[in-house]
Amino acid sequence: MTIAEILLQNFDVEMRGTRVTLERIPADKVDYQPHPKSMPMGRLAVHVARLPQFMISICTTPSLDLAAVKWPPLVFESREKLLAEFDALIAEARKILAAATDEQLEEPWRLTWGEKVLADGPRSLLYRSMFLDHLIHHRAQLGVYLRLNDLPVPALYGPTADDSMGF
Repeated sequence: MTIAEILLQNFDVEMRGTRVTLERIPADKVDYQPHPKSMPMGRLAVHVARLPQFMISICTTPSLDLAAVKWPPLVFESREKLLAEFDALIAEARKILAAATDEQLEEPWRLTWGEKVLADGPRSLLYRSMFLDHLIHHRAQLGVYLRLNDLPVPALYGPTADDSMGF
C-alpha cells in the first residue's frame, strides 16, 4: 500500500465522524461557549469544517506562513452552509490525497509565523499532526459542547450515552 492509501483509510473514517458531529450543531446555540477562553460553538464548528483547507495546503504547497494569510472570518451562517462547505473541502482534499505519491508525502513542509518556525517535517507527518489530529481535537471539543447543552453526542470510537452504535 502507498502512504496515501493508508492515510485515506483513516481520512474517510474521520471525515464521516466529523460530518456527523457537524450535523448536530444547532443554529440556536452557535454563541454558546463553556468558558470565556473557549471559542463559541458556531465559530468552532466553522473552524472544524474548514480544516481540510489546511490539509490541502500541506499537500500542495511547500510551506505556509500564517502571518501572511488572510483567512475568512469564522462565522456560522447555517448548518446547511457549514455542511456544504465541509463536503466540498473534503471532496477536494480526498482527491488531492489520493493522487499524492509517496515521494510527495515524504517531501518537507514548513509552517511558519513570519520568521518563527511552528512546524517543519515530512508532509505525511504534518498531515497527521497539523491537520488530522488538530481536527479530531476540535471535534472532541464540539462533543463536549453538545453534551453540556444536553444534545446527542455521536458515537465516534465507541458508544455514547446517546448513540449505542448497535450495541
